[in-house]
Amino acid sequence: MMGGAQPLAGRHALVTGGGRGIGAAIARQLLALGAAVTITGRDRTRLEASASAMGCQAVAVDVTDSAAIQNGFAQAAQALGPIAILVNNAGIAKAAPFARTDLGLWDDILRTDLTGAFLCTQAALPDMLKAGWGRVVNVASTAGLTGMAYCAAYCAAKHGLIGLTRALAVELASKPVTVNAVCPGYTETDIVEETVTNIVAKTGRSREEALAGLVAANPQKRLIKPEEVAEAVAWLCLPGSAAITGQSIAVAGGELMVG
Repeated sequence: MMGGAQPLAGRHALVTGGGRGIGAAIARQLLALGAAVTITGRDRTRLEASASAMGCQAVAVDVTDSAAIQNGFAQAAQALGPIAILVNNAGIAKAAPFARTDLGLWDDILRTDLTGAFLCTQAALPDMLKAGWGRVVNVASTAGLTGMAYCAAYCAAKHGLIGLTRALAVELASKPVTVNAVCPGYTETDIVEETVTNIVAKTGRSREEALAGLVAANPQKRLIKPEEVAEAVAWLCLPGSAAITGQSIAVAGGELMVG
């Protein structure tokens, strides 16, 4: 993207859940575009190892803890300047039949995948408005655009995240701050690998059969690469993407054709 250009030079980007998978790919892409980057996560050891490898800042933050977010974001801003780009990527995915989705599982997923993005956006937004420029990108899922069996809590959280994206985009339309969502299909991450392992254990299918089942709805018949999601996120962060707001962009090999 953009060759050797540095269109995000001077901008501080914070990526939650940035220590691995999609979050790490997003951080690398934003760094390549010239942004100063902070990655956050709960696993301090992995987070710091990833930050050292990428050449960015690491701040341990639990997105379900409001005080930790406020303290962590203040620490990040003190080191690299006000946060101009926020990527709400932190999330968890757990599958269960609806009848076995207890309140603990429901609360855990909604608190992490939806309330976490709400709290992080509230923490970062004031500086964006003060600076007169900002980008918020929420990493949702195709599960936020359609229903999926055995994923009631996850679908509810991701649908909620898209609703938050749209509502905030309208509210901030007169400001130079955009709010968008990127919705990956099944992506080459540890979470998907765990899903495949669980399918194999519960059904007796081979790994190849389990994986084929996951990508069956994808016309390209493959997993999405984290770097492909990162490219979409980075595009939304560019100065030239100022007219793009309130959108939910599926990065899913044609799995969903959203009108």
